[in-house]
Amino acid sequence: MNKASTLALSSILVAGGFLAGRSLPGSAAATAPGARKVLYWVDPMHPAYRSDRPGTAPDCGMQLEPVFADGGPAPGAAAALRPAGTVTMGAELRQLQGVRVGTVERAPGAQGLRLLGRVVPDETRVYTVNAAMEGSLRALSGVTTGSFVRKDEWLGSFFSADIRTPLQAYITALDVQDQDPLARARNGVSVAAGTSASRSAQFSVERLRGMGMSSRQIEELRRTRDIPLTIDIRSPADGLVLARNASPGQKFEKGAEWFRIANLERVWIVADLLERDAALVKPGAKARVAFPGEPASLTGTVSAVPPWFDPASRTLKLRLEVENRGAALRPDMFVDVELAGERPAATTVPVDALVDAGLRKTVFVERGEGTYEPRRVETGWRSGDRVEIVRGLDPGERIVVSGTFLVDSESQLRSAAAGVHGAAATDPVCGMEVDEARARAAGNVVEHDGKRWSFCSETCRTRFQATPERWATGGAGAEPGRDAVTARSVREGGR
Repeated sequence: MNKASTLALSSILVAGGFLAGRSLPGSAAATAPGARKVLYWVDPMHPAYRSDRPGTAPDCGMQLEPVFADGGPAPGAAAALRPAGTVTMGAELRQLQGVRVGTVERAPGAQGLRLLGRVVPDETRVYTVNAAMEGSLRALSGVTTGSFVRKDEWLGSFFSADIRTPLQAYITALDVQDQDPLARARNGVSVAAGTSASRSAQFSVERLRGMGMSSRQIEELRRTRDIPLTIDIRSPADGLVLARNASPGQKFEKGAEWFRIANLERVWIVADLLERDAALVKPGAKARVAFPGEPASLTGTVSAVPPWFDPASRTLKLRLEVENRGAALRPDMFVDVELAGERPAATTVPVDALVDAGLRKTVFVERGEGTYEPRRVETGWRSGDRVEIVRGLDPGERIVVSGTFLVDSESQLRSAAAGVHGAAATDPVCGMEVDEARARAAGNVVEHDGKRWSFCSETCRTRFQATPERWATGGAGAEPGRDAVTARSVREGGR
């Protein structure tokens, strides 16, 4: 190679080295005209860690931030303080994916309740026909369980030797009552002290009724004065026979039940009510009662009797009273019950705004134009397309209400890139979201006051253990992401 070629090659190498030197980050920041001078790089979560070159923090994997000689903030420092999973989207992308935001509201809400109910007889309209003495059944009608009967309809007859004496006493009382008082005195017939002939006859009537004798047969006895061999059993009311426990020739003891009859002109509906919905139902409220799949309906009224708890179904039993003309509702039928109620004022969001992953429920809060921050919330009741937020949101905040699924997908990718792969927890010291599984594996977990706390590094864990009451009752991570400036001031100056 000649001398000229050697000189040319040396010039190229020198120029290349000069250009390469200008491209180094530290050199560019220090020597470029108008550029801000970088003193060193720090971990945004732990400013005590310094590096003479850019990169990632060894403890939590976050991008190191430059510290400038003029003391001004680093570009993008606020973004570094946002929780893992924060998404920033341009206007075109938001429009393409249908992302819309809405305002969190606190207001009362009307809610319709649809309950499953079962028809039961009104207890005040159930009649039991039973035996008032020992005896035997001599004859029975063809009435069976499920038959409709009319009041005073003949159901059967029985024989009992115990009723003969009361029958004779009634006839005697009638004879005395029919005699002229002067004739009674001539014949030496006297009436017990403190009563009269008519009162004595009435007492005998009540005694016979108590022994199961019907008013119709008593009237026949008064008219004929002929003691019957058997006593009739008659229906006490119009209604449906719920049970028949009688057969011809059957011997019975005192108190034995022959028939049980329910009047169905008014019935009860017992509906299953969740405990959280009990406050929506007021006594006297009207309800629509209908058969499943049929348009015809009846109107029911919520009873004044409070709902009672059923441990078998773990629900409250709500009673409604229904006028049942035509006996359309029969015992043990199932019906649909519709009630209108109004919930007290509550913070609510659309159901589509909520990402429900079982134990973890998340919404995306707008933190600037096109920037959405994931935030955990606790939910209460759901009604229609609204869900109550018990904790985690304040009225007036703006959240994503449409396109939430796409925002959540992007958020999960961002979380994974930040090193949060599993269930996320908030470091109470620095406010950073950390992977609970990684924190456990690294030993950066502390049990305090019955709660498990996860930390991004040993430094944060040590600071927490030194003064746990300070951090557990509202340190930098008490409300992650709500105020990045406050969180940073606590991290850097709250020593």
